[in-house]
Amino acid sequence: MSQVIAAVSTGNQVSAIGILRLTGDGCAEIAGKVFTLNNGTPLQEAPNRKLMLGTLQDTQGRVIDQCMAVYTRAPHSYTGEDTVEIQCHGSPAVLAEGLNALFAAGAAPAKRGEFTKRAFLNGQLDLTQAEAVIDLIEAETADAAANAAGQVGGRLVKTLSPIYEDLTNLCSHFHAVLDYPDEDIEDFGLDSYYSSLRANAKALYALLQTYGQGRILRQGVAAAIVGKPNVGKSSLLNALAGYDRVIVTEIAGTTRDTVEETVMLGSTRLRLIDTAGIRETQDKIEAIGVERSKAAVENADLVLFVCDGSKPLTEEDKEVIDVCLDADNAIALINKSDLGSAVEPSDLPFMQVIHISTKTGEGLDLLADAVDIMFANETPCDGSILTNPRQFDAIRRAYEAMLSALQALKLGQTPDAVLTDVESAMEAMGEVTGRTVREDITARIFERFCVGK
Repeated sequence: MSQVIAAVSTGNQVSAIGILRLTGDGCAEIAGKVFTLNNGTPLQEAPNRKLMLGTLQDTQGRVIDQCMAVYTRAPHSYTGEDTVEIQCHGSPAVLAEGLNALFAAGAAPAKRGEFTKRAFLNGQLDLTQAEAVIDLIEAETADAAANAAGQVGGRLVKTLSPIYEDLTNLCSHFHAVLDYPDEDIEDFGLDSYYSSLRANAKALYALLQTYGQGRILRQGVAAAIVGKPNVGKSSLLNALAGYDRVIVTEIAGTTRDTVEETVMLGSTRLRLIDTAGIRETQDKIEAIGVERSKAAVENADLVLFVCDGSKPLTEEDKEVIDVCLDADNAIALINKSDLGSAVEPSDLPFMQVIHISTKTGEGLDLLADAVDIMFANETPCDGSILTNPRQFDAIRRAYEAMLSALQALKLGQTPDAVLTDVESAMEAMGEVTGRTVREDITARIFERFCVGK
């Protein structure tokens, strides 16, 4: 018998519709104490999966809404248990009073992610699907949503299952021969499995290779804005953000530390990092900011070098350029084009150079096009892109175990030594789908969720 839990599953903002959700054995009886069907039928006798009109009462028995409820019987529900959803008007006051009435009637408050956790524990979702639910909720771009939706649909587990089953067959064959020597079982020979082990290792490697794109899909492109002091770095961030996110003055060194802001530029989500101007300084606080700026460049997916195009390049500009040249992706922006140009694209050792004006907005559309092209998705966002760092770590360990198994096979080691690595790979893969996941890992995963999901 599972305890009945309840929560508001639609947030606390004013909206047209708000949903109170309950799940667990006896949830219809508890919901029926605060929601009365207009036709007089007890809620627990309502037709399965059919919206029914009724009234919602508070703890004092006062009617606080005329609304709808649907009763879904196990196992054909999201959680795999009996579930009731009361769909009322989206007033936070109505939702709060309705939830209090459900608690008074015997329901317990749901914990973060508890509905989805029950769906996982009841076999309605594997762990990849469960984790994709929160990714779908938090998606900020259409590509991120499409990839999360694909994983909710089981795309990732469909990629991993054939590998896992192939390794299971290998291990079971070995143990069958070992445990039942008198049975008529085909002799076990590791050499016959070499090609399949190698193919499975390649499949894991191909999946790992999608993580770079997946990380950007989930977190956005980390874009460091760099340049010497007072060239318009903060003005660029403000222009792209659409409001004055950063203080801008004519005083060089106003920005002392890195400042982040997430924006949509074209179809690309950028995590803009406004850095302190890179220069030699005796100011201890500014010097710390300069070091953080250099670290931001090293860790960035994209570096945006900004110079003041109304003045010739200086030695300070050239020092910043030297810091940027090792970046995999960099764009030079010649700012203040509205004041004339003393800097030409040929003066800068960058593949892409764009004239802009943060004051007038000139050139920002060209910057958007350049970034979209640079970070265009190469893999379909259908759930086949690995975005989750926990899953990446587990698959990386599985891949390394597979390489170790192949190496042991080449060295002619005994089958049991080879299969130790194979079983390690299976255990790591099981952490992704939930086959071998520990309870503490499960708890940590669902802590990411919001209440009511």
